[in-house]
Amino acid sequence: MPLASRRAFLGSSLGGIATALSFGSALSAQGADATRPANVRRPIGGPDTLFLTWQRDPTTTMTIQWIGPEKIELPTVFYSTLQDPLWQPAKAIIKPYPNTDLKVYRCELTNLNPGTEYQFHLGNSDEEFRFRTMPAKATNTIQFVSGGDSGANSQAIATNIMAAKQEPYFTLMAGDLAYDNGKSPATFTQFLRNYHQYMVDPEGRMIPLLACFGNHEVNGGYKKLRPDAPQFLSVFDGFFSETSYGVLDIGDYLSLVLLDTDHIAPIAGEQTDWLSQALAERQQRPHLIVANHVPAYPSYRAPAGATGKFGTGEEQRINWCPLFERYNVDAVLEHHDHTFKRTHPLVNGLKDKHGVVYLGDGSWGRLRIPQKPELRPYLASVSAAYHMTVHRLEGNQRFHVALEDSGKIADVCATFSKRPARRG
Repeated sequence: MPLASRRAFLGSSLGGIATALSFGSALSAQGADATRPANVRRPIGGPDTLFLTWQRDPTTTMTIQWIGPEKIELPTVFYSTLQDPLWQPAKAIIKPYPNTDLKVYRCELTNLNPGTEYQFHLGNSDEEFRFRTMPAKATNTIQFVSGGDSGANSQAIATNIMAAKQEPYFTLMAGDLAYDNGKSPATFTQFLRNYHQYMVDPEGRMIPLLACFGNHEVNGGYKKLRPDAPQFLSVFDGFFSETSYGVLDIGDYLSLVLLDTDHIAPIAGEQTDWLSQALAERQQRPHLIVANHVPAYPSYRAPAGATGKFGTGEEQRINWCPLFERYNVDAVLEHHDHTFKRTHPLVNGLKDKHGVVYLGDGSWGRLRIPQKPELRPYLASVSAAYHMTVHRLEGNQRFHVALEDSGKIADVCATFSKRPARRG
């Protein structure tokens, strides 16, 4: 990124990011909550696992979910726009929360207005919650946050707080959300409690959560079946209804392709065939971003295999990376290694100004020491710091800002137009 452009971005485009600079790395849950603006009504009460996600079009729908004891009568969600409080009812459905006596309650609101703020409450409760739908067109800046490898510890909470301060439209968590390993519902439930409590933006709006599979969502980690990811799929099977990968199109400006790095679905074969078609159909989208868990270009683990086994990300480099390069993918968000990393723009693993940038590497709540770029020439920037990334879409420009747990800006990466499409 040119120096002048970087200065302009940091001076005028960071907006909410600046509010994170005062945060230190030793925030406790109690102290962190005290930092919220005094004029913002903090939602309390209601289910402590209440959170938002999407199953389909984020401009006209919102899915409300929570975990709780079974009720004889299905609860009703009442919702309205913030400006025009004419309350409308919507019934929740109930489904099992596996390996517990609890249930998952889900209510998908449909036919909403794009780019609109809504409020809702559950049943007879007078506790109101807020959210906003995605705009149909990116006439203003669109901002979201991403990361991976969270867990439910105090460090993950501190990153939640810093992320919420950026006023994102949504969070994209690319694997290893709770570290429940497909067999600890209590661990997954605690992750949801933390998300509910801390992922509320400075205006008091709940921040929807998108997610894809990591190895710690699955009992056994790799090459397993859907029943081996009971907790994750109990709340995200609305989006992953048939496969463990998919694409979410947002308005006319952004497509998010969420992939499975061999946890439920093999990398080669059916998933790669689907990916080729999905990317081909979206290669002219202003912003085309892929997210997956295991990195194609790791910053900690070894990229080369031994004794006939694939190295970390090797199957993706064979099957997926050529498709990313061919079909104009703007960035790949990947995690698993518990560091911060950004690669150079890459084509066939080599630096190329028309290549694809890979961002990660999953240190929302977990941490390792990365390898040095001298040992991994594809790495442009690394650090051993808890972090998450703020993504800003401004017209055809993309800014990716990595924020460390101290509030320090670890890295700024920007691209300003589509790369020339490749053939092959």
